Amino acid sequence: QVQLVESGGGLVQAGGSLRLSCAASGLTFSSYAMGWFRQAPGNERDFVAVISWGGGNSEYADSVKGRFTISRENAKNTVYLQMNSLKPEDTAVYYCGVTTFYKRSSYAPRRSYEYDYWGQGTQVTVSS
Repeated sequence: QVQLVESGGGLVQAGGSLRLSCAASGLTFSSYAMGWFRQAPGNERDFVAVISWGGGNSEYADSVKGRFTISRENAKNTVYLQMNSLKPEDTAVYYCGVTTFYKRSSYAPRRSYEYDYWGQGTQVTVSS
């Protein structure tokens, strides 16, 4: 079965950096787009970033553009989220997801309902 396991969250001061990782198994990782979303208490799961199956296309939420970078290593079945210049409003549980609906497509989905598998999430807390 498909499994996604996030790691790398933690507590960091404002202005600091963290790198999240998401290791995938149970699927042909290199064929599918991967996304990062986040959810703060009382909020919906919001789009953060997405990267296409080959890594040639990536998109970001306006709130993180220029600060976060999504990347992937298909040989390691892993997707990353490098987060720089962190702000207190970045505090949330971060989830990686995979969408198997669009195999080897240039389409990079930004809506959570387009993803069919999720990791357990990793907490990111940014103190002011």
